[in-house]
Amino acid sequence: MKHTKVKDLLNSTKPVDDVLIKGWVRTFRSNRFLAINDGSVIHNIQCVIDFENTSEETLKRLTTGAAVAIQGNLVESSGSGQQFEIQVTNLEILGDSDAEKYPMQPKKHTLEFLRENAHLRVRTNLFGAVMRVRSVLSFAVHHYFQDRGFAYVNTPIITGSDAEGAGEIFQVTSLPLNNIPKTEEGDVDYKQDFFGKETNLTVSGQLEAETFAMALGQVYTFGPTFRAENSNTSRHLAEFWMIEPEVAFNDLDANMDLAEDFIKYVIRYVLENCPEDLTFLNQRLKQEESQKKAADRSPMTLLEKLRFVLENNFKRVSYTEAIDILKNSKPNRNKKFNYIIEEWGADLQSEHERYLVEKHFKSPVILFDYPADIKAFYMRLNDDGKTVRAMDILFPGIGEIVGGSQREERLDVLQQKIKELDIDEKELWWYLDTRRYGSAPHSGFGLGFERLVQFVTGMSNIRDVIPFPRTPQNAEF
Repeated sequence: MKHTKVKDLLNSTKPVDDVLIKGWVRTFRSNRFLAINDGSVIHNIQCVIDFENTSEETLKRLTTGAAVAIQGNLVESSGSGQQFEIQVTNLEILGDSDAEKYPMQPKKHTLEFLRENAHLRVRTNLFGAVMRVRSVLSFAVHHYFQDRGFAYVNTPIITGSDAEGAGEIFQVTSLPLNNIPKTEEGDVDYKQDFFGKETNLTVSGQLEAETFAMALGQVYTFGPTFRAENSNTSRHLAEFWMIEPEVAFNDLDANMDLAEDFIKYVIRYVLENCPEDLTFLNQRLKQEESQKKAADRSPMTLLEKLRFVLENNFKRVSYTEAIDILKNSKPNRNKKFNYIIEEWGADLQSEHERYLVEKHFKSPVILFDYPADIKAFYMRLNDDGKTVRAMDILFPGIGEIVGGSQREERLDVLQQKIKELDIDEKELWWYLDTRRYGSAPHSGFGLGFERLVQFVTGMSNIRDVIPFPRTPQNAEF
């Protein structure tokens, strides 16, 4: 007999005879009422046992975390809180759970405790909801691009290039670390390494995606990326997933249109397909906010933030205009910002980005035309010679969520920028070829998937929106 998901039974419109469910015990009370969850939905289904005709040995084994198979009849519930329950006719324990040792007891656990038990935390309501939302968001990403004729490109995880030029890379080597071969000059002899050259884990699939856009027109990558940035904060991961579309013949305006449309689509999709999980996460965040000082509370609930993004056109503002607004803002004049804005060219911090979104414009903001000195080499230089066709999308509560640009399609300008940054042109010969043969204007952006999941779920720490976080001094599980 095939088992039915708890979600489907809870969505039933009428009683059903002889159903089979398989799941895990959440609670067992009064030797009679079993709450079972199978991960398909945040809610448990109540199963009522005839305890007088159930052995005492079996009843003792019905502990939190135990895996069970339950057969019975789905009937209308006489108790409050659920429309249907299962009157149990047959019960089988598939896997025991030691009640004294099982960490995920039905009580409130700290997020830090749950991180230490990341292999079990998805069994809690909170992490079950977060990971279901993550899964639906992931599908929505693919659905959006596939529906619009984008080709999905799997860019390399091991690469010889550092797309961002920041040097925060994880090196890949097969050389014996206790006996590293050296050249006559005393340098590491990478010719003896597996790939015959220095390689690293990718920080971005963008450069490779650009080469495919120059043939397939519109492409996207969605895969793992790695940054060896020694930042032990609630906003950074060493391993995370990136969504990176690249589109031939798109200028910066078309790039901004695409990014805004994409973000609104995936948020709308998750609102339509995860209502129960989002309602739970919204309530959780309300309770968390209520414990803060009034001045520190968010002015919007989670669901209000999501609708705020959907219902407002993203305000497009040049970096220069934003700097003027920030310089003259009350928190800047009163030295309330941690980073005071004094002159054009400053690299904006999260506090500045959030001020623009939450206080000044009261809408999501797209900043564009940044100083060339604070942006990557591949961004198209404007005619003023000092700004580039870059754009960042800023959201309430989180600051920057998307970074993108129109790419520099002119070979001579790109070569000059590479030279000024002391990047070895030989390492990027293949990338420069796309500017030698049929170069065309093109644009793209990158969106850190975990930042998106954070925003949609309301989780304050990025380590709580990825199954097994990788951070400095932590590669457990």
